[in-house]
Amino acid sequence: MYANRKNREREQADAAAFVAAHPFAVLARNGEYGPIVAHVPLVVVRNATGNLVELIGHVARANPFHENISDDGCAVVAVFRGADAYVSPSLYPTKAVSGKVVPTWNYLAAEACGTLFVDREPANMRDYLVALTDEMESHRPMPWAIADAPDDYLLTMYRGIVGLRIVVSGLVAKRKLDQTKARADFQGVVSAFSASPHPNEQILASEMTKESTSPT
Repeated sequence: MYANRKNREREQADAAAFVAAHPFAVLARNGEYGPIVAHVPLVVVRNATGNLVELIGHVARANPFHENISDDGCAVVAVFRGADAYVSPSLYPTKAVSGKVVPTWNYLAAEACGTLFVDREPANMRDYLVALTDEMESHRPMPWAIADAPDDYLLTMYRGIVGLRIVVSGLVAKRKLDQTKARADFQGVVSAFSASPHPNEQILASEMTKESTSPT
């Protein structure tokens, strides 16, 4: 993913936090006949400094995404999406001055690349499900746990999935939020998005106000 200096998340720990907050990923790898894609929730595994080192998830055993991957793994890319919205030139005061503005798109996204390993042993699937459900349920007042389901039912579920583990070699998070625009144009978008009824635009307005460096 291309991200220039002003659009790139500056700290790897912040990039990992974005991934953790937007866990539903698009996974892509090369298959025998072209790209293969899967939509998968992934759990972040961090090191002591807070950086993302692994991603854990699973897919249905019937899903061809996991087929024909050797024990050595394969290259994979995981894409994580946040809020996005179209930006009309009409939101820029520059339009009335020179007309030299064009539409763009503001968005939040991250891309992790690495090596994908597949675990097809049903006896190991509990660990993958515990990792996911513990993470997703952690903020609920009455969190559900794997132990709440009957063992015989879980054994059936384990046979229907395969585990995915991605050893991450690179992570880029992008905040494309009009950082390169003049201050007046930047503020024009913030004002319009703040007053918008659309949740994505409201989220982007909030994120734009958090930018530590003012647009030039």
